[in-house]
Amino acid sequence: MSRYEATISWQRNGESFVDDVYSRGHDWIFDGGLTVPASASPTIVPLPLSVEENVDPEEAFVASISSCHMLFFLSLAAKRGIVVDQYVDKASGVMEKRADGKIAMTRVVLRPEAQYSGKATPDRDEVKELHHRAHDLCFIANSVNTEISVETVA
Repeated sequence: MSRYEATISWQRNGESFVDDVYSRGHDWIFDGGLTVPASASPTIVPLPLSVEENVDPEEAFVASISSCHMLFFLSLAAKRGIVVDQYVDKASGVMEKRADGKIAMTRVVLRPEAQYSGKATPDRDEVKELHHRAHDLCFIANSVNTEISVETVA
């Protein structure tokens, strides 16, 4: 079993708070020492109560799925002798109301594009198979009930 921890830190900055007018800006502090400025999404909490340039939980959710998928893809490619020079995924998520009335991240679409070099450059079918296997192995994808699809480019 593995354990992962993060510290989420917020502090009131003199706002009255009980009138629901306060900054949603806060920090995510990770065990390696990195602090990431976070906030509610401006699509949920209007500016200036949210912080547009900070990472919001919805973006982090999409990024964690994409990152997990990419790490497994790279590992699988390396084990097959495929040299990946670059990997870019313009992932997106859709948050909407479900049939039960709850709002949820219902879909995440990964759009990975990789560049390869070396003798073992994969064809389109092998790339699709690597992405399929990476999706099956991704811990984050296995942890959520969000529909996740991969639209392979190369």
